Amino acid sequence: NRKFIEENFSKDPDHYGKLATGQSPTALWIACSDSRVNPECITSARMGEIFVHRNIGNIVPHGDKNLGTVLEYAVNHLKVKDIVVCGHSDCGAMKALDHESSEEFIPYWLEHASEAKIKVDQVLGGPGECEDPAERKRRIEFENIHLQLANLRTYQAVKAAETAGKIKLHGMYYDLTTGTLEIVEE
Repeated sequence: NRKFIEENFSKDPDHYGKLATGQSPTALWIACSDSRVNPECITSARMGEIFVHRNIGNIVPHGDKNLGTVLEYAVNHLKVKDIVVCGHSDCGAMKALDHESSEEFIPYWLEHASEAKIKVDQVLGGPGECEDPAERKRRIEFENIHLQLANLRTYQAVKAAETAGKIKLHGMYYDLTTGTLEIVEE
């Protein structure tokens, strides 16, 4: 924290002074909790520019009260113009979709992404059948982004704002090996 104060905070008192009294981010960024995928860092955003919600697998579950609250606040109060669902390479959550687990919470949570795996399995085959496991994993990561964008549209605040032209939804994919952030077409 001392380093942050010395190298950032003290050098831009106007910016941080404004943030001390409120925020006005332009986007909501829904990302994975993976420590290698820091939204502010990979977008070179300044503090206060993006409103961030992170969870395992950048998942948008139907009817989730936590995420629903984030969405209502971001859309109705912060008036964000964009909502991004950002997936990434080497996602542990997407890898875990292929493995049975006796853990208490992980399998339950990953059910919200299982449709992505099912779609890819139908095209490329399951884990033991696919000729290119790396491509299969990447396709699951991309399909999960599509699925979560569709799930976003089930929330009333998002549906109403998108219909009114007040927000746009975007899929993005961060490649850990290149540092590249790419747009995922719907």
